[in-house]
Amino acid sequence: MAELVRNPVLMVGEGWDAYRLLDSGHGRKFEEYGPYRFIRPEPQAMWTPRLADWDAHGEFVPGSDEDGGGRWQFSKQVPRDGWELGWGEEARFTAQCTPFRHLGFFPDMAPVWSWMGEQLAGLDTAETMNLFGYTGVGTQALSRFGRVTHVDASKKSVAQARENAALAGLADRPIRWLVDDAVKFTAREVRRERRYDGIILDPPKFGRGPDGEVWRLEEGLSGLIGDCRKLLGANSRFLFLTVYAVRMSSLALAGLLEEVFEALPGTIEHGDLAVQEDGSGRLLPTAIFARWSNPG
Repeated sequence: MAELVRNPVLMVGEGWDAYRLLDSGHGRKFEEYGPYRFIRPEPQAMWTPRLADWDAHGEFVPGSDEDGGGRWQFSKQVPRDGWELGWGEEARFTAQCTPFRHLGFFPDMAPVWSWMGEQLAGLDTAETMNLFGYTGVGTQALSRFGRVTHVDASKKSVAQARENAALAGLADRPIRWLVDDAVKFTAREVRRERRYDGIILDPPKFGRGPDGEVWRLEEGLSGLIGDCRKLLGANSRFLFLTVYAVRMSSLALAGLLEEVFEALPGTIEHGDLAVQEDGSGRLLPTAIFARWSNPG
């Protein structure tokens, strides 16, 4: 029976040569992506900035409605087609100022990529799946351990993920690139009685599949986790679930995993992802997570 650890866990990203959180406060954050610096909205930065001046190449100015939107304003030249960045020796990718306020990858996931590697240590024929895989940095990290199934409903995101893998010299890695609805694909994998050693999923609050399928997190998450559980067995290593921008506790996610993973061994943990500001110990929370791990 999987054991729930009630005390929350904090997974902190400290930045690296391709990314640093320079400062935050007054509802914004100041970040460095390689040679370029940007200001973006961050509602959780409720404190006062440490630095007097934020000398940025560009700033994302949010729209006036609650549904998001907004636009970039640039004060210095930035390559509109993006620029190459990396995560150690394990991943290469293109950063770019997207219309969705982010820059083509989520740097706060770096400690998650490391954690997955720890769970798969010693394997080179692992079967893993990256649901809602976006531009594939996590897929690159997983591909060191075996075959990866990368699933995203966005044809553009999957194309970018393939380009990123080619940029990293990983085009020959055993990766299945699938443009598909995550819920439907996972259900088909259950019917095919497939098994995975690890699954990572980062479902949005709201989304649409390639054929117009509607996804709402609060309505669909329980069923999706249930199907993911059916793809994991007693010898599987992990499931990692992240959730952004919702009014929900990580303990709620852990409670769901505790129920669904009751028959499996291992440990269920939950908590926050956070990024540490460069030059200070201040932490900026970014997402909540729940994870199941089974060292075997």
